[in-house]
Amino acid sequence: MHRRCLLAAMAAVPVIAGCGGPQSALDPAGPAAAAIADIWWLMFWGAVLVWLLVTSLLLLALRRRRRLSERGGRTMIIAGGLVLPTAVLAALLVYGTLSSDRITGRGAQVAQVVLVTGRQWHWDFVYVGQDGRPLAASTDTLAMPLGRMVEFRIQSADVIHSFWIPRLGGKIDAIPGRTNVLRLQADQAGPIRGQCAEFCGLEHAFMGFEVQVLAADDYAAWLRTHAPGRGVAR
Repeated sequence: MHRRCLLAAMAAVPVIAGCGGPQSALDPAGPAAAAIADIWWLMFWGAVLVWLLVTSLLLLALRRRRRLSERGGRTMIIAGGLVLPTAVLAALLVYGTLSSDRITGRGAQVAQVVLVTGRQWHWDFVYVGQDGRPLAASTDTLAMPLGRMVEFRIQSADVIHSFWIPRLGGKIDAIPGRTNVLRLQADQAGPIRGQCAEFCGLEHAFMGFEVQVLAADDYAAWLRTHAPGRGVAR
C-alpha cells in the first residue's frame, strides 16, 4: 500500500507542475485566460463525472446476472447516447457563449495598441499612440500596462506564425498580407512568457518572448526609454 501511494504521488508531480509556470494556461494572469481556464476545468470535471458514470454502469452490467430487457436497453441507449451528450454539449455551448466577451475583450476600452510582426525567427513590437504614430519599439520583449486592455494587430513578414501568451489568453495566427486582431489584459505581474505556436521553420522553438507587466508610471517610463531613435530592446 505504501509503495502504491508513493508511485501515485510521483505520478501526480508532473501533472501538478503543469498547472503553473510562465507559460501555463491553467495559471491565468488576465480575464481572457481566466475564462479559458474556467471552461477547461469545467470540461475536465465534467469528463471525470461522465467517466465515473459510464464506469459504474459498466461494472453494474457486469455484475448483473439477468439480461437487460429490450425496453431497459432502449432506455439506456436513449439516455446515454442522446440525452446525456446533448445536455453536456448544450451546457458547454451556453457557458462558452456567456464567456465570449471575457475571452475576446469585446466592448472593453483599449489603452494601448501594439503592432506585432512575426519573423523567422523573432517578434517585433511597435507601440503606437492614439494618432497612430509609433511611441516605442522592442524585439522579443513585450511590455504591457498592468490592468489595462491592449489591442494587438498581428501580421507576418514571411511565413505563418502563431502569437500566443498562454497566461493571458488564446492564440491567433500571424499571416502574411493579413492583419489579425487580439485583445489581452494582464492583471498580474510576471513571470509571463509568449511563444510562436505554429511550426514556422527550423528555429521555431527560439521564437519565445518575455512579457513585462508594468504599473502605469513604470510603463510610461518604459515607452520613453524605448522611443524611436533610442534603440530596440531585445
